[in-house]
Amino acid sequence: MQRLKAVVIGSGVAGLAGAIRLAVMGYEVDVFERNAYAGGKLSFFEKDGFLFDAGPSLFTQPQNIEELFAFAGEPIEDYFQYRKVDLSCNYFFENGKRVKAWTDAERLADELHMQLGEDKAAVLNYLRKSETLYNNIGSVFLNHSLHKRKTWFNKSILKALQTVRLPHLTGTLHGFNQSAFKKPETIQLFDRFATYNGSNPYQTPGMMSLIPHLELNEGTFYPEGGMISITNALVKLAEKKGVRFHFNSAVQRIIQFQGEAKGVVVNDENVFADVVLSNADIYFTYHQLLADPVQTNNVLKQERSCSGMIFYWGMKREFPELHLHNIFFSKNYAAEFNTLFQQKRLYNDPTVYVNITSKMEEGLAPKGKENWFLLINAPSNVGQNWEQMRIQLRQQVIDKLSRSLQTDIASAIETEEYLDPIRIEERTGSFMGSLYGTSSNSKMAAFLRHPNFTNKIEGLYFCGGSVHPGGGIPLCFKSAKIATELIHQDQTKHAYH
Repeated sequence: MQRLKAVVIGSGVAGLAGAIRLAVMGYEVDVFERNAYAGGKLSFFEKDGFLFDAGPSLFTQPQNIEELFAFAGEPIEDYFQYRKVDLSCNYFFENGKRVKAWTDAERLADELHMQLGEDKAAVLNYLRKSETLYNNIGSVFLNHSLHKRKTWFNKSILKALQTVRLPHLTGTLHGFNQSAFKKPETIQLFDRFATYNGSNPYQTPGMMSLIPHLELNEGTFYPEGGMISITNALVKLAEKKGVRFHFNSAVQRIIQFQGEAKGVVVNDENVFADVVLSNADIYFTYHQLLADPVQTNNVLKQERSCSGMIFYWGMKREFPELHLHNIFFSKNYAAEFNTLFQQKRLYNDPTVYVNITSKMEEGLAPKGKENWFLLINAPSNVGQNWEQMRIQLRQQVIDKLSRSLQTDIASAIETEEYLDPIRIEERTGSFMGSLYGTSSNSKMAAFLRHPNFTNKIEGLYFCGGSVHPGGGIPLCFKSAKIATELIHQDQTKHAYH
């Protein structure tokens, strides 16, 4: 019997995971990638002896990648190693206060009490509720298609809905946190988790209070070799399973015939397939690959998530007060998010995230030096003058870090590179440079996010950060699983007809 053929468009994390799953399911799989490398946002580069992860820098929920290797029947330790990090993040506030966010509830509660005067019981209670909410709601909503009727007849859905409280749906995350904590710094610290999917804590629903569970209860992890080792492990596994990669091969369009996807056009040649899985941004999939103006406009109706301005700095000395993950908060968080989402501008006192992988292992920066990855929330690209904004922002960031660390940061920068929303779109195909597809700023955002399939075109499926269940590495793994399980169900139905 001839094997079914599958084409995967794009080799981001979800595309790689989807390709592996399809190959294990018995498909002949070809991955077409427009760049010369795999990984999408999860890539890296080297400059002047400093190695930088180019994109996502936080690794949580390793069970997603563990599960993928188990599904493929391969020992993960032959491909990939990681370890738990006790300290999830160092927080620096403009008033001089500092907090170490430990990935141990009791220790974190003690720290917030000692440094901020926060009520320990309130912290422990919040983290317990966050865990319950994630285990009951998150696991159901993030692991299943919300757009298939049978999901809603699942017993676990009914149980999940019983744990939802009104503030989770009607109130904002900021409002939810305000009612939970006394201290403004604690509220700001927990508000920050809205940015995990590019959203605004003053608009996104209280349901997002389940996100802290992933980092503060389950823990943060460090992959040996940096985040790029995730991409490298997936590519190696895919090749072991027979997946064929075609780099520098942009898909021009998806072939459709009588309501069915029949393959793709690449380099002006037809590549026929039984199944097409698009890991491309859903906007570009409809706009360029399907030339469907109606669906393109439907995607445009939804607000984009925020983007980011990234600086990569090779620092000529070490900073002992910093760790792997560090956050320097803005003084006025509400004004910052208003500027980003309503005015579509950069805020003049930005929150700055600094990731330093050379803190975790040698060889990522020259001896006695550090590789800094700085991410500052930015609006999605609507035609702003990014060159001018970047120059201003760079100075603001230097001033802020110099003030907070009481040292001259500018003189410590040895080499640098940057990424802005325009470059993000050019390199990763993320429409308007948004890092997470659509934002989760509305109560219905989870349901409005594009499903992993379309009823209009049989044999066409979607995965990645711009479709259900959303952006970020854990959700991209889940997205690939949901999409490939739908493919399996649909193909099984066909086999019986």
